[in-house]
Amino acid sequence: MPSSTDQTLQVSPIPAFNDNYIWMIDNRKEAVIVDPGEAGPVLAALQKRSLKLCAIVLTHRHEDHIGGVSRLLQEYSVPVYGPRFDPIESVTQPVQEGDIVTIFELDNLQLSVLDVPGHTKGHIAYYAKKEKWLFCGDMLFGAGCGRMFEGTPEQMWTSLSKLAALPDDVEVFAGHEYTLSNLKFAREIEPDSKALAARIKEDVAKRNRRQPTLPSTIGLEKATNPFLRADREEVMKRLESLGKLKDHDPVNAFAAMREWKNKYV
Repeated sequence: MPSSTDQTLQVSPIPAFNDNYIWMIDNRKEAVIVDPGEAGPVLAALQKRSLKLCAIVLTHRHEDHIGGVSRLLQEYSVPVYGPRFDPIESVTQPVQEGDIVTIFELDNLQLSVLDVPGHTKGHIAYYAKKEKWLFCGDMLFGAGCGRMFEGTPEQMWTSLSKLAALPDDVEVFAGHEYTLSNLKFAREIEPDSKALAARIKEDVAKRNRRQPTLPSTIGLEKATNPFLRADREEVMKRLESLGKLKDHDPVNAFAAMREWKNKYV
């Protein structure tokens, strides 16, 4: 189901691999593709809806987010925006925090670039302020966050806090359908949370209907995502009671949860 804030632009998920989402922003004539890990599903979606590709935007360099770019460029000569500090060969327009990507073909859609290192050293996110959309790749997931492949806990916590500071009604378009497994882990952290219980019920129902759990919202993530709640006293007390935290510090609490989640089944 496309997400739309007005009569012109909409965002739709294109499922890829086992659990990736490639996001398509379109005005029913032209489209921008976010993180095309493979080209086949994108080309099929464009053809089905008679859309012309006008730009590609990338959040980070991992293959499941960029693997389809070269094939798409064989079909369409379009700019490729991507992180300045996460080298990607196909990028023609490297960007960093403070830059604004303007897509003139989509009614001058403006995507503000945010530097959010941690998952990779140069990971970025794109924030459409007017439309209240956030495309965050593998930094923030539904009820979770990405692994720290290159960053430190301090970097990751700072990056997540930057995203959490966005308005509560901003929609979160993450790169993977990991929500249910993340919610299972979140219950370990806050077993008595009513907000978490309500989200689990709603998102399980969505998946049973074969619907995406995304987009979520910043407000929902702040209420139910343990990795955005590492500074909450109740979260730190819970981690301490489990023997996973000694001092009540948000960065250490975040690091303890991320390490636990890495091994959690």
